[in-house]
Amino acid sequence: MANKFVEVNEKIAEGVVEGYKKIEDGVVSGYKKMETGVVEGFNKVNDKIIEKVFAKEGESVADAKKRLNGETKEN
Repeated sequence: MANKFVEVNEKIAEGVVEGYKKIEDGVVSGYKKMETGVVEGFNKVNDKIIEKVFAKEGESVADAKKRLNGETKEN
């Protein structure tokens, strides 16, 4: 009887662990998708601000970023 109890208890424990891992994977996956979306959105807004406010006439966003960061062709 005790053996049966141990087996059932182990199966329950395995089920709980498996369920927890599925929930954890879902939460982590959802967070990573949200984080990626937020970062991409920020970068798009940042690029538009640089393009409209800081870029000189005919200067690309990439070149304006380099200039604003103090990077020169010599670096």
